[in-house]
Amino acid sequence: MKRSPAKLEAVERELSSKWKFSELLEDPNILERWEKVRKYFFLRESTYDMTNRCNIKCDGCYYYSGGKQFAQENRDPEAWHKLMKEEKARGITYVVLAGAEPALVPESLQACFDEINPGCIASNGFKHIAKSVGYKIHVSVWGNDETSARVRKVKNLMPKQIENYQGDPRAVFVYTFCRANIPETYDVVKTLAKNNCKVTFNVFSAPVGYTGELRHTPETLAQTRRAMVDLLTEYPEHVLFSPYSAVAHTSGQGLHKLYKCSYPRMNPSKAVGLGRSFRQYRADLTWDRSASCCVPDTDCEDCRHYASGSAVVTARLYRHTGNPDIFKSWLDYVDTYLAVWVMGYDKGKNLCKHSEPAPGFTLD
Repeated sequence: MKRSPAKLEAVERELSSKWKFSELLEDPNILERWEKVRKYFFLRESTYDMTNRCNIKCDGCYYYSGGKQFAQENRDPEAWHKLMKEEKARGITYVVLAGAEPALVPESLQACFDEINPGCIASNGFKHIAKSVGYKIHVSVWGNDETSARVRKVKNLMPKQIENYQGDPRAVFVYTFCRANIPETYDVVKTLAKNNCKVTFNVFSAPVGYTGELRHTPETLAQTRRAMVDLLTEYPEHVLFSPYSAVAHTSGQGLHKLYKCSYPRMNPSKAVGLGRSFRQYRADLTWDRSASCCVPDTDCEDCRHYASGSAVVTARLYRHTGNPDIFKSWLDYVDTYLAVWVMGYDKGKNLCKHSEPAPGFTLD
């Protein structure tokens, strides 16, 4: 179901006018969760490609799409110290270190951590990152070992990932659902839970021009949603997720259509929020506003990426105050995002147990 910007605004006004915010907070459970999450509203992110090298090569890789892969890598830790000091001075309070494979540049990671904390590192998990770098580490999982061998061109990847990060409070294993790997998710999550690993979920979002076997269909999005809810129900102590997270990321429409993306690439405003503060630095420490988003070179119409949602969905508070269940769902989403991204933040029990639809939209 497509809606014009004017109709979207009308829906948002209608949803936000049904309950006064003070009335929502009269529920003690809602108030407690609101007070818990709002302490972190100071977080202001930017992302940084740490290197253009990788120790594996995955089908559908975001990094090796577009021009950022050709940036000349800056391997000088002092340059990264300097950049982080400048970023802190302009108000950045949270860093996401990505690129090809950040674990290949440990000195640069340490330089960033020494200047700005909190933060997160997106890693394939094949190489261990020193514990002195106290960021969250998102270990990417794209299926079982057979699938990893086919899609990521590496054998026995998950045993190596578990060996490196089992029981590490920094680590969250991020399972990316694609069209081909949905059935095997159950065994993968069972194995991770058995090894005391925390898990969250991502949805494959095609890079620009990608037409391969990983791209979702409406049917596989629905199957993904069911699997997410099944696994959240079966492994509540290990799966960091919520029913509304499943709804938001498996709709027939991408995050931009549902929520209006806040990142500069799709947001022309330079006045407030991410449009003003967010930058996506390449490995040579340059950035281009027109290309800046949390996962550059993603097809924006197909974007259901968990990293995008952490900013795009959480920024739409006013869209989720229509009734207590919708607001509880949004609080669960924010609680999930903070548990995945912030060291020392513990996820609470989900307040809304059912899959509340994204306000104003159908799932398919």
